[in-house]
Amino acid sequence: MKWSLWVGRISGIDVYIHFTFVLLVAFLGLVFYQAGGSRAAADGVMFLLSVFGCILLHELGHALAAREFKIKTRDITLYPIGGVARLERMPDKPLQELWVALAGPAVNVVLAAALYGILMAQGQMQPMGGMTVTQGPFLERLMMVNIFLVLFNMLPAFPMDGGRVLRALLATRLEHERATQIAAGLGQFMAVLFGCWGLLSGQVMLLFIAFFVWIGAAQEAGAAQMKSAIGGIPVSGAMITDFHVVHPHDTLRRACELVIAGSQHDFPVVWNNEVLGILTRKDLITGLAQKGENASVSEVMNREFQTADASDMLDSVLARLDGAELSTMPVTRNGQLVGLLTAENIGELVMIKSALKARRQSAPAE
Repeated sequence: MKWSLWVGRISGIDVYIHFTFVLLVAFLGLVFYQAGGSRAAADGVMFLLSVFGCILLHELGHALAAREFKIKTRDITLYPIGGVARLERMPDKPLQELWVALAGPAVNVVLAAALYGILMAQGQMQPMGGMTVTQGPFLERLMMVNIFLVLFNMLPAFPMDGGRVLRALLATRLEHERATQIAAGLGQFMAVLFGCWGLLSGQVMLLFIAFFVWIGAAQEAGAAQMKSAIGGIPVSGAMITDFHVVHPHDTLRRACELVIAGSQHDFPVVWNNEVLGILTRKDLITGLAQKGENASVSEVMNREFQTADASDMLDSVLARLDGAELSTMPVTRNGQLVGLLTAENIGELVMIKSALKARRQSAPAE
């Protein structure tokens, strides 16, 4: 993961922390130290790490619930604004999406209840009137954070869990794309409310949340439109069939000639009808700078790549393409290279189908 540090693997899922998360911990540690010395800094950092531990468990709740429906989780990344569990895809059935969406907040409910039980058993509950992020019993503050996470995440707005719950409920009676449009529209409306509230109250955090919600809702709407456009289409209906290949013993000069002569950026490296690798434009430029134009393609090609079969469904392959490091995927039929699949070409297919759909909807009825 770019700009992220791998910290471990839980239940077979890789966990990363973004570098900005490290900066946040260091910054707040300094703030706590200046306010109360080393003890306050240690307590503040420990509390912050505990909060993100709860967020990690929240994301694991989503991931493990998705696993029950045979959906893998690519990874979990912790950011300063929270965590993200990257599922290979969202469940197709509304009730499955509902359970996956509810699993995360359910974890925080369990944590809050457990902490409440511990506090009551120990007789350490204190009035919450003077409770702040930095003042009050450690466990009670952590309980309040989990309650806040439940309430915040259940707001009916993308990209929070409440937005997915709303879409799942709507999708039991409406088409998935229409349900997403309604949920995304409500999310953007709430983003406007957050933004206005932030401007009037001078709270910068609300403005940040408003931006986050607006972008998340727009992304969900776009993803739903793409899913609707490519549903039921095989890879053969979107792959590039007019392309060039290079051989492993070709020079980088030959690859440069192909780049200049056309619009193709990445080239399958083929030998004896077998795809051995992908020569990307980035690898080509790096190879030219380091090895010169007489170096062979085999010296710089990328050998880690995924392939798709021409009969595979496009929506399932798109999920793999989004998670791959390379933006080009060779397409085969009976072991023979027959095409290339790129996110750009899929985007063009979506635009064409959307334009044709708009044309049909606007055409007068005969």
